[in-house]
Amino acid sequence: MVSRTDVIAEARSWIGTPYLHQASIKGVGCDCLGLVRGVWRALYGAEPEAPPPYSRDWAEAHGRETLAEAAGRHMIPVAIDAIRPGDVLLFAMKEHSPAKHCVILSAPGRMVHSIEVHPAAEVSLWAARGPRHRLRFAFSFPNLAD
Repeated sequence: MVSRTDVIAEARSWIGTPYLHQASIKGVGCDCLGLVRGVWRALYGAEPEAPPPYSRDWAEAHGRETLAEAAGRHMIPVAIDAIRPGDVLLFAMKEHSPAKHCVILSAPGRMVHSIEVHPAAEVSLWAARGPRHRLRFAFSFPNLAD
């Protein structure tokens, strides 16, 4: 059984991994999705599905909630007002855009994420407050023990 503590510990073990678009190799490179994918592999084994190739503007170009749809196929939806450490949060980068940035909540008000030009880091959940970051969806990894 996987616990929220396991999720957080694994996410934190990726801190310092350089940003690399579409990558998911701890210590070598990852993007935000690659971080979540790597945590999944460490805790559950093989990924449930392979992501298709994606560009940096994929969400805006398609206008669908592709990331949320994929998360919903394999994770448990969580109400935004009920998020807990260990949950995966999805943000939109622009006010009317689909969610395309994912993070792992590491503590109340803290997250581990990977974002362009910065290595994976643990930062304040609201460090990037403002119009660029809008929390849209939350999910729990499956079969989590508290």
